[in-house]
Amino acid sequence: MIDTHCHLTFSDFAGRVPAVLAKAAAHGVAGCITISTTTRDCLEALAIAEKFDSVWCTSGVHPSYSEKGPHEWPNLRKVGESPRCVAWGELGLDRHYEKPAQSVQHEVLNEQLAHLAKWKTEGIDKPIVLHCREAFEDLIPILKRTPFDPGRFVFHCFTGGPAEMRLLLDFGAMVSLTGVATYRNAEDVREAIRLVPADRLMIETDAPFLSPDPHRGERPCEPWMSSVTARSVAATRSEDWVRFHDQINANTKRFYGIEAR
Repeated sequence: MIDTHCHLTFSDFAGRVPAVLAKAAAHGVAGCITISTTTRDCLEALAIAEKFDSVWCTSGVHPSYSEKGPHEWPNLRKVGESPRCVAWGELGLDRHYEKPAQSVQHEVLNEQLAHLAKWKTEGIDKPIVLHCREAFEDLIPILKRTPFDPGRFVFHCFTGGPAEMRLLLDFGAMVSLTGVATYRNAEDVREAIRLVPADRLMIETDAPFLSPDPHRGERPCEPWMSSVTARSVAATRSEDWVRFHDQINANTKRFYGIEAR
């Protein structure tokens, strides 16, 4: 399987990427996607993806970094032109923290989406990884006004309940699950997980954050731990592991155009 969302550019992994990837492979996690958060670290993400055959990257500005401009939008396009870049993002909205201000987040999100729409007309058409924390009712109407197919969006690190899951499913997007799905106090998340059609689901770590049980609290979370989350989610959904495993791999291949090797 593939860890569809981690952050190998973060300091937790400095000088350790080969060992991290080797450990992941030993646990059956044959690849990972390192996710961009700024118009500068997207270049670092691409450098890692170009160095390791089992790593791909994305290109985008995380809402929590939206005030850390000026944003060098040509960098996003430069990374997006590479075949090692498999998606835009992560981008979106975050209402959990007071800062950055919502006005700043909205301004950067709208500017970013405008660039992606323009680049789409110029032949750079990629799926989009969304960060949406306590902001479904704000973000989905914005996405509906874009020229992108809803099925080309994935809401990463889902931590809501059934109501939020229904919103994103009705919109038509994919959803990706982290170690939060394994936490004993996350029954609302597990209830929501049972609502997802089998072909709309992917697995990630969001490493270095959110290590799954029984490793909760360990930092860094590492890509190999996506295998722990995957087995837990299969059990939550009462699905046969082999069938579930084959399905998430098929979903990852269809959405990102990559597959475990």
